[in-house]
Amino acid sequence: MLSPAAASQFLAQATFGPTSAAITDLSNIGKSAWLEAQFSKPQTLHRDYVRSSGLVSTSFTPNQFYESFWRQAVTGGDQLRQRMAFALSQIFVVSYADDNLFHHSASVADYYDTLGRYAFGNFRDLLQAVALHPAMGVYLSHMRNQKEDGTRVADENFAREIMQLMSIGLYQLNQDGSVKTSAGAPIETYAHADVAGLAKVFTGWSWGGPDKSTGRFFGWIADPSRDWMPMQMYPAYHSTSNKSFLGVSTNGSGEADLKVALDTLFNHPNVGPFIGRQLIQRLVSSNPSPAYISRVSAAFANNGAGVRGDMRAVIRAILLDPEAADTGRPKKLREPVLRMANWMRAFNAKSSSGRFPIGNIEDPTNGIGQTPMRSPSVFNFYRPGYSPPNTSLSAAQLVSPEMQITSEPSVTSYLNFMQTTVALGAGGSGVVFDIKADYANELALAATPADLVDRVQLLLMGSGMSTTLRNQIISAVTAVPLPAATGSNAAKIDTARKNRVYMAIFLTMASPEYLAQR
Repeated sequence: MLSPAAASQFLAQATFGPTSAAITDLSNIGKSAWLEAQFSKPQTLHRDYVRSSGLVSTSFTPNQFYESFWRQAVTGGDQLRQRMAFALSQIFVVSYADDNLFHHSASVADYYDTLGRYAFGNFRDLLQAVALHPAMGVYLSHMRNQKEDGTRVADENFAREIMQLMSIGLYQLNQDGSVKTSAGAPIETYAHADVAGLAKVFTGWSWGGPDKSTGRFFGWIADPSRDWMPMQMYPAYHSTSNKSFLGVSTNGSGEADLKVALDTLFNHPNVGPFIGRQLIQRLVSSNPSPAYISRVSAAFANNGAGVRGDMRAVIRAILLDPEAADTGRPKKLREPVLRMANWMRAFNAKSSSGRFPIGNIEDPTNGIGQTPMRSPSVFNFYRPGYSPPNTSLSAAQLVSPEMQITSEPSVTSYLNFMQTTVALGAGGSGVVFDIKADYANELALAATPADLVDRVQLLLMGSGMSTTLRNQIISAVTAVPLPAATGSNAAKIDTARKNRVYMAIFLTMASPEYLAQR
């Protein structure tokens, strides 16, 4: 049997946060059985929620997606799929921060669903679904990309980013993620000529629909489902010249050229270590060992049955690795979205409206510093190789990607935000909040501070709290006076018990030990 502490630690990696029920279930069945059960869970679609809002499509806003995101993160049974979709959304980035997508909320919601749909499938299929999704076509401008003509050349934006960020990276890698060098310099994976050749592959793709007219290509004629229908090929706009990239050449139909391009990327030896390392970073550790990366890369290359790109094999390799289970050192900084979801799940937060109306909370001065699907650029909220300058981390040549959105204002704002949220709730303004935690189990322990703190740390930290921090929080909780019952002071006792619970949770979530996930 898995200990509750080990179960909580695993759930912090594989879900949006532990719950008491999830800890018990995982403790009983074990990690492998839990993963297999999650693989079979049906997917709940965010696009369905957005479209059920009752608004016409032109009135959809990102708020409908945010509601669905938090609703699924907190209450969804398909936790592993939702967690993987969030991880993949930080590699295959589209963003509501782009004005072109702000009023196409159903498209972005469907794109996020697509990441979830292929999270347990094959990476090759995921790569194609991403390449042909209209949200990506709009975001990285290969929608309506036209063949070269005179001084016009094919748009190179997506061709560059699908290589640099979504498949092979900038430099050739060994299986363990280390960079291959020549004469001491990193060996680049591609040159501009490869970008230019690949860009021609992505000409001729535009809005899906029942015909391939000029009006549909340019978007003047719109199919009602075009925001989520895969892009289709318009041969009249596809380049007919030779397309050379990454050592291959192709010059067939648009569909045939795309197959050659995606097959070439998929089979590149960099993909396993490049994508594997980033998924480890998103789920487990900012600085995985070369051996850990190598094991995950091997699973990507061969799932044990000769299949390359099996995402289930990759997920198993990441989450079941001994390095993932090790609690000897902090592994990564918890990003703000995960902290917020962790609180809601740990304490059974419920939305009185059922909508979980949390809007844009990315402001680092009055929010938590991050909102899902609002990355400021295609490079995500933070770079996978970011190391805060002039720190012990950079001196040790370690990275901490999430530190790129961490600053003095954002730290202060997070503390202020959570102090209010823990006590009053979220999803509202002033003193009226739609989302409130259920602290019944914690309130029952308020008279015994040590037991209260141990329950809080199990749910939030997997019992990874140091003795020093535990004693400090127990002392702070004890310092909140709990009056003896007199028969007429029930309200004062109730207030004191609540304040003890708020103190235990807030101090835990404010502590560096919580923020640095093990």
